[in-house]
Amino acid sequence: MAALQIIFMGTPELAVASLETLLRAPALKVVGVVTQPDRPKGRELKLQPSPVKEIAARAGLPVLQPEKARDENFIAELRRLQPDLIAVAAFGQILPKSILELPRFGCVNVHTSLLPKYRGAAPIQWAILNDEPETGVTIMKMNAGLDTGDILTQRATPIRSDDNAETLHDRLAQIGAELLVQTIPDYVAGKITPRPQPSELATHAPKIRKQDGRIDWRLPARAVWNRVRAFTPWPRAFTCLPAEPQLLKIWQAEVVLRSGPSGEILSADKAGIVIACGQGALRVFTLQREGGRRMSAQEFLAGHALKPGQRVAFPPEQPT
Repeated sequence: MAALQIIFMGTPELAVASLETLLRAPALKVVGVVTQPDRPKGRELKLQPSPVKEIAARAGLPVLQPEKARDENFIAELRRLQPDLIAVAAFGQILPKSILELPRFGCVNVHTSLLPKYRGAAPIQWAILNDEPETGVTIMKMNAGLDTGDILTQRATPIRSDDNAETLHDRLAQIGAELLVQTIPDYVAGKITPRPQPSELATHAPKIRKQDGRIDWRLPARAVWNRVRAFTPWPRAFTCLPAEPQLLKIWQAEVVLRSGPSGEILSADKAGIVIACGQGALRVFTLQREGGRRMSAQEFLAGHALKPGQRVAFPPEQPT
């Protein structure tokens, strides 16, 4: 039996594991890769290829980089590749009906949530922010809606206390890659019946903005802790040093059973910086002054005198 002809569409690191796993699958043949155009990065703003493009180039695969997925010339190039199926993971553009209907088995998507929960751009961060006990991956048959297609398969994973958005991202990327390669053969063989999403259970996970990292110390300590975890490594949860306009970014912390006025420093020593929240307190272990390097609380206190009774400020809504 001939290998199934696959076009893969993806852009960031999240999609790399799916492409690499597809390339190792003997019953599946990747005949082309679609990714976002090279974008300027770094201080010199040099054009940089996407992580997916780098993998595709090393594998010697044809790479298409449309500015818009609706471009007729791009769609004609896809048609010439004659895919049986298009597999999508974090491509970054909405696909028109003409692409969704182009392969005989349609398009399937790797989405990092247990749909219909957390449709949208940032399902990993919102699952942590909302204190979910678990999340997972859904392989979905795509339609014209935003993450509204029929579910093919799902796999759950617990959100551990030591998880942040980075560690959970990496684990879900690998789970998604494995599930994708397991799902495709059964799906095309008719062994999987797509099931509609119960739309009444849908929740939305909008794109994260830089200002979302702003800490409101009036919230319970667990909510602040979840914000630290959800926004590591970007945009990072932040506050301001007492009487200083510069941001203080928090990388690692834990909830402790202490109390005081919201935002007040309760203790500051080598064990960490304890800051009171609306309920409970947060002990900060690792932090970073804006423009500086990440360091332990003990290292930070060696150069910044913080004393009990001082209060961290609420930074502006629009940090610079």
